[in-house]
Amino acid sequence: MARHTLPTLVAIDGPAGSGKSSVSRAVARRLGFAYLDTGAAYRALAWLALDRKTDQTQADAVTALLKDFDYSIGTDPDEYFVTVGQTDVTDAIRSPEVSAAVSAVARVPAVREALTELFRSLAANVDRPGVVVEGRDITTIVAPEAEVRILLTASEEARMARRSAEITTQSAQTVAEQLRSRDRADSQVVDFMSAADGVITVDSTHLDFEQTIDAVIDVYHTRTKRALNE
Repeated sequence: MARHTLPTLVAIDGPAGSGKSSVSRAVARRLGFAYLDTGAAYRALAWLALDRKTDQTQADAVTALLKDFDYSIGTDPDEYFVTVGQTDVTDAIRSPEVSAAVSAVARVPAVREALTELFRSLAANVDRPGVVVEGRDITTIVAPEAEVRILLTASEEARMARRSAEITTQSAQTVAEQLRSRDRADSQVVDFMSAADGVITVDSTHLDFEQTIDAVIDVYHTRTKRALNE
């Protein structure tokens, strides 16, 4: 029986508004890789907590949701979807209510442990030669052994402008405060603003979308060529 060859892992971390998700998906498309958005699982669990009227501040109550957290996500960059049970929550998990609840859910150690194992399993079993995995602690916790590890960042001003352009239903001031609040809450759980040893920083502050994709692809080629020569 042929041994299952593990896919090449490209791990991308970064704060909200850095372009992490859209750039990661485009990079996956360009490389012919799968794409795994890890933040969607935390959002889906937060959605379930809200749907079941679970108190997100109670760690035990949130942890109990994991028992029947029937989660599925599309890893084809062109066919992205998120479901919980029979419910398609692809759009629902991007609501302001879920965004406000997700940090409390993600702060629960048992949740992070369970979802980290889920991410590793999903990444190892994609049907493509590689997978771009993006989130907050991918380069350090989920896949520290990844062949390519990148911190994609940008200045707070650039991130706010991008997020405001994405969310046209809210004022720039509201979007900015939500982004700052999310950064503050998430930074209590994981350091996603500074690169760990061996992680390459790509600063997209002064890069447009295509230039950011090119920069990430360049890092990929540099790291994988170096690995071949070692």
